[in-house]
Amino acid sequence: MEERFSGTVLRRKEDGYETRPTMGEIGLNHFAPYLMNRLMARWNANLADELKEQDISTAKMRTLAVLSVASSVTINELSVFAVTEQSTMSRTLDSLEEQGYIRRQPRAEDLRIRDVSITEEGRAAFEKLWPTMYDLFLQMFDGVDEVEYRAFLSTLHKVLHNIRKHEI
Repeated sequence: MEERFSGTVLRRKEDGYETRPTMGEIGLNHFAPYLMNRLMARWNANLADELKEQDISTAKMRTLAVLSVASSVTINELSVFAVTEQSTMSRTLDSLEEQGYIRRQPRAEDLRIRDVSITEEGRAAFEKLWPTMYDLFLQMFDGVDEVEYRAFLSTLHKVLHNIRKHEI
């Protein structure tokens, strides 16, 4: 029997035929997609609670976070990076622009493309959000040492590479 991993978690081949374990054989607590959904749902809920106090939505926070580290991106790129549907991103950008937090400008070489960038006001707003985000991040990884964290990131990048639809 050839196995990619030990145990019944991932597919295995027996006599040249692929078999798949049942969900019961794997168990929810050993099924990574289930655990990732639980983690991100809890992270998003905790973050949303904290952001309400600062009167900002999760979509706005994600947008400002991306723009705080990227000089200028297109709306499509921003949707991918901020993990937000393009229709939601368009409404979010309208609101952020009204608040003076972002700027949308046509790209000189192709006027159909709009580049989005953060303003100083937007950067200042994100800097107020960052301590909350970072504190929740520290809470999430409490008890995880640097070696474990780096291994975790490496694994996440491999998995993202395996499933992504975009080159970014």
